[in-house]
Amino acid sequence: MYPSLHDGDLLIASKIDYRIHPIERGDIVILKDPLDPSRDFIKRVVGLPGDRIGIHDHHVLVNGDRLREPYIQAPWVDTGDWPGPAPTDAQVVPRGTVFVLGDNRDHSTDSRVFSSVRQEAIDGKAVVRLWPFERLTVFNVRPTLATGRAG
Repeated sequence: MYPSLHDGDLLIASKIDYRIHPIERGDIVILKDPLDPSRDFIKRVVGLPGDRIGIHDHHVLVNGDRLREPYIQAPWVDTGDWPGPAPTDAQVVPRGTVFVLGDNRDHSTDSRVFSSVRQEAIDGKAVVRLWPFERLTVFNVRPTLATGRAG
């Protein structure tokens, strides 16, 4: 999740958040690696059930609109279009699942590899970074959808 999170960061996560309210776009979630359940992953939710998700020209498209992501600091270099080359290529996030991506898009194993994640597989939501203290952060930055269609 670099640059948002680094190895060794100490986080407070909530296991009860999603019993109170639904998962939201932009949440940083903790889940078991779907390909190796002995490992934990931290990923960001970019797609909610029913959303049409695609990646074109290094931008996430949600229902055809570009997702503005203020937490992505470095431009993507290697990651190309997903699931296909046209801006209209997209996959629908199935009911009961979310689409997650790592913030370091060029080096992330995420829903582009293992598909959408069942909401029950999410162990918690990252709420605050406590350590290192000089990087104390409350995770409340949300992406927004650009007005107009991407193309």
